[in-house]
Amino acid sequence: MKLKKQVTVCGAAIFCVAVFSLYLMLDRVQHDPTPPRQRASQISVLQNRIEQLEQLLEENHEIISHIKDSVLELTAHAEGPPALPHHKPNGSWVLPPESRPSFLSVSPQDCQFALGGKGQSPDLQMLAVYSLLPFDNQDGGVWKQGFDITYEPSEWDAEPLQVFVVPHSHNDPGWIKTFDKYYYDQTQHILNSMVLKMQEDPRRRFIWSEISFFSKWWDNISAQKRAAVRRLVGNGQLEMVTGGWVMPDEANSHYFAMIDQLIEGHQWLEKNIGVTPRSGWAVDPFGHSSTMPYLLKRSNLTGMLIQRVHYAIKKHFAATQNLEFMWRQTWDPDTSTDIFCHMMPFYSYDVPHTCGPDPKICCQFDFKRLPGGRINCPWKVPPRAITDANVAERAQLLLDQYRKKSKLYRSKVLLVPLGDDFRYDKPQEWDAQFLNYQRIFDFLNSQPNLHVQAQFGTLSDYFDALYKKVGIVPGMKLPGFPVLSGDFFSYADREDHYWTGYYTSRPFYKSLDRVLEAHLRGAEILYSLALAHARRAGADGRYPLSDYALLSNARRNLGLFQHHDAITGTAKEAVAVDYGVRLLHSLTNLKRVIINAAHYLVLGDKDTYHHDPAAPFLGTVSSALPRGSPCPSMARPAFLVVFNPLEQERLSVVPVLVDSPHVRVLSEEGQPLPSQLSARWSSATDTVSACCLQVSVLARLPALGLRVLQLHKSVDGHAMLKSSVRLYLHGRDLPVRKQEAVPVHVFPAAADDFCLENQHLHACFSGRSGLLIRRAGEEREQRVSCEFLVYGTRTSKDKSGAYLFLPDGEAKPYTPKDPPVVRVTEGPLFSEVTSYYQHVQTVVRLYNVPGVEGLSLDLSCLVDIRDHINKELALRLSTDIESDDTFFTDLNGFQIQPRRYQRKLPLQANFYPMPAMAYIQDAQSRLTLHTAQALGVSSLGSGQLEVILDRRLMQDDNRGLGQGLKDNKRTCNRFRLLLERRTTVQDGRPISFPSLLSHITSMHLNAEALVMPVAQEKPALPALRSFMPLSTTLPCDFHILNLRMLQAEDDSLPSAEAALILHRKGFDCSLEAKNLGFNCTTSQGKLALGSLFQGLELGSLQPTSLTLMYPLGTASNSTSIHLDPMEIATFRIRLG
Repeated sequence: MKLKKQVTVCGAAIFCVAVFSLYLMLDRVQHDPTPPRQRASQISVLQNRIEQLEQLLEENHEIISHIKDSVLELTAHAEGPPALPHHKPNGSWVLPPESRPSFLSVSPQDCQFALGGKGQSPDLQMLAVYSLLPFDNQDGGVWKQGFDITYEPSEWDAEPLQVFVVPHSHNDPGWIKTFDKYYYDQTQHILNSMVLKMQEDPRRRFIWSEISFFSKWWDNISAQKRAAVRRLVGNGQLEMVTGGWVMPDEANSHYFAMIDQLIEGHQWLEKNIGVTPRSGWAVDPFGHSSTMPYLLKRSNLTGMLIQRVHYAIKKHFAATQNLEFMWRQTWDPDTSTDIFCHMMPFYSYDVPHTCGPDPKICCQFDFKRLPGGRINCPWKVPPRAITDANVAERAQLLLDQYRKKSKLYRSKVLLVPLGDDFRYDKPQEWDAQFLNYQRIFDFLNSQPNLHVQAQFGTLSDYFDALYKKVGIVPGMKLPGFPVLSGDFFSYADREDHYWTGYYTSRPFYKSLDRVLEAHLRGAEILYSLALAHARRAGADGRYPLSDYALLSNARRNLGLFQHHDAITGTAKEAVAVDYGVRLLHSLTNLKRVIINAAHYLVLGDKDTYHHDPAAPFLGTVSSALPRGSPCPSMARPAFLVVFNPLEQERLSVVPVLVDSPHVRVLSEEGQPLPSQLSARWSSATDTVSACCLQVSVLARLPALGLRVLQLHKSVDGHAMLKSSVRLYLHGRDLPVRKQEAVPVHVFPAAADDFCLENQHLHACFSGRSGLLIRRAGEEREQRVSCEFLVYGTRTSKDKSGAYLFLPDGEAKPYTPKDPPVVRVTEGPLFSEVTSYYQHVQTVVRLYNVPGVEGLSLDLSCLVDIRDHINKELALRLSTDIESDDTFFTDLNGFQIQPRRYQRKLPLQANFYPMPAMAYIQDAQSRLTLHTAQALGVSSLGSGQLEVILDRRLMQDDNRGLGQGLKDNKRTCNRFRLLLERRTTVQDGRPISFPSLLSHITSMHLNAEALVMPVAQEKPALPALRSFMPLSTTLPCDFHILNLRMLQAEDDSLPSAEAALILHRKGFDCSLEAKNLGFNCTTSQGKLALGSLFQGLELGSLQPTSLTLMYPLGTASNSTSIHLDPMEIATFRIRLG
């Protein structure tokens, strides 16, 4: 009663404050003392009044936020037992209303960002460029995909041509061979020769990018060799470019992992060589994302290079001298995200395609191909060693190519890469390239009439010379270069060969990647918090600090998998297995780290903490329940610890295995929690043995926290709410194995139309039109029908493979040989429909719970196409949303890129990567498909979204792999379908954002709660307490991307400092936001970090560049920070 009074008083206070504030505003506006004769100044006075009004609204918003926090605190500390669901007469379940109020308080200023409109538009918008180009693929002569280039010899008389030849060796950390095999066979020899050969002549230069290889080599070389490397880096002969653990794929990789591998590489470089990379080098990823320039810019790099871009775009940019540009983010209102980008103009990064437009000539200057070697020139004219007798003629021939290439760019500085895959692995090759080129350079530089200066250079030597020419400091905006926004997907290297197959290739590994990523983030955060609390209590001597080595190893394995032949699914089968073993090994280790941290944090008395690796306090971490999971015995009370890796509190349905239907689940205070009992099924008609049941518990989980739950044997069976099952056999004669505990009704025929519903959604299933979704309270039914389709591949010589998608026309309907067995489970917390087809098993689940879980439809597809030959399985959603030719896909889970279906391009050109979500919309509705794994997506017709689930291909597609895709595994693809109503519409702009609900739905899907049973063999359990690390609710547009302990001098141990990486998400307010069921306020990007972590002090706070290489400003005493929308910011902090 007392609580109700307090809530009423607070509610009244909110109302009074709002009314009084508005009264004050009106009072100020009405009592305007300006006399009528001063009409001229009235406008400016009015302006001031409006500003005051805005200010007051803002203050009002803040006051309400503070009161909201107080109300939440009051209700949080006085939660009564949650009311249990009950049955309505019509058979459906009703959940009682939430006992706690939910708030949505989004400041009007925070809605302005998504409306855009500030700043000038870029010179080159990639969506517009696509609409403009004919994509006619005309024969361009020697430069087959381009055009003839001509020049006047006198063009360089006033300003000579400055040529930088950049020797490089592209080392794939796994492709045809495994990472280790490449290292032992080739990479170590390349780096050993590099140290030797670079010291022979100070004019020599070399660049290196993959730190995964470099660090392995470093661990195996002498102190003397290390010193030589540091000298080469120090004097500018050797440059570390990009400096990531790998050169990541930019299509399927998630921004958490992209940043993590960049930090891992940069931290290694800083610690071991003391160097900070300045320029980005990405010659091999199959298409380029605009997320990468943002991350490089935030890491303080000043220039970058890309290569694999659609040949038609390269030709267009070459013809208009737009191959170099300032790359800007679509949302950027000024120039803060600009980074200078150089696009290579020709087909490949190998020597025949880098000196100029004619590969037949350029190949003659790849001196590894001198007669007598193992490789030659396919154009049948071999290179010739440079002698005094031929140097003039050879140099003139090469200069002609340099001049032609230079005509494609705006400056008189020219970049000429010199290298290829795993080049420079023998001393003879170093001599052949460096000695012959040096003779050419010496000749060219000795002829003033040629007006050229040629030399070896690094990538930064080139960028520095370019900046010097225009008299600008590197990193500043270069005048005279266009501004570009957008991305470079999808990629085609010739004809209609679009590299859109790899967006889905090997989906099992793509899924495993994201599971590992979620566990790594969770383990990093829990380890950092446990260590900080242990240090504060002086207990760090008893805490397993050695877990840091497991974290470090997992970072490196996840980083390795971001490589552009790993997550892409484009490596040999044995190499894919090697990656998979590394990922699984790290997943096991991370579960150990999470268990150890959770053990310490939930102990009521930390002095009782004892780490025993042989007998862990907590059992296996699981999110979903794997098939063979053991069922705990209910002989005595059992305890569970549930970890919520999200920075927002969540109300979740937590799955638990039990061996008896007579179970009650209680909170740690002993209050019963709503639970649903279900059978576990091993097949369409077989339940798992009777002693294994699943209980789904509705529990409120604290942000980034651990919740303790109790399981007790119950005498009466009433407390547990059972689900009921209807099994439709569709005319098939199948034996059914039931379970006594859960009622199962078998129907031999097919199912009639039926519906599942909760307070927000109605999902109806009909034999004719599949699935229909309608939002509750709305008359208009939004038809969303799902169907499976199959793509074949061409009969001509070019067929689909690991990289390419070359379909034989439009998809055909999937026709299984038997109709599906359909199982309908209905219960108080969730209902679901499971359909068993021959190659795919689908589960559509509707949560009947308040909040985020109940606002979208859960969809999973377990796919097994191992008996298919040259087929690809797709899922198509068809709706009556009038999306026309526009759809939206995310880039790396970081930003949204609008797409347009181009009728002038072949079907396969219209597929794009979907790491996290895709949506379609019209003036009334938006339908978002959220995904837990990267897959290829398109919208081939108005109102459609189509995703490729798996591909099985029997042949190589001639891109060097030499294999098809035949190692398919049973793979579960997980999705969420979110239907939202739009209120205000601003379409047709090259920018779009998800709603806050959409962002949080995506996080729920990708960061599931992790369940850990307390080991049962403990004789007497110590007191356990839930752990709530945050003292305040984080603004709902803030995401803690990571809290990552930094390494000590001994790199297997943590230092006292951690990296806190925050992302403020951009969101669209125009989607209806009632009934969100989560407590959400925004704060114009302000956050008080000093008081964020409960029971811990923030010892220091230093803003830094993204990868911690550069401090930004001085470390101040203030612990309040500010982030702009979309900004990712890193802070070096000390917690304790």
